Amino acid sequence: MKAAALGLASAAASAGFAMACPFGSSAEFEAAIIARKLETAARVRRRRQRCALAVAGAFLLLLVLFR
Repeated sequence: MKAAALGLASAAASAGFAMACPFGSSAEFEAAIIARKLETAARVRRRRQRCALAVAGAFLLLLVLFR
């Protein structure tokens, strides 16, 4: 997430040196940051769900094997 924010910030900082800015306004810049944060949160949520399912599956497997 820090890398994405730094990438966006460096793009905004270098916009003065470029022919055209990738962001039309600060609102677009903020929207891009918010979108990145939401994408990151969704990935973290999916990773936690997969981990919880893996732990539950391992527990059930051990329960069946050592019953």
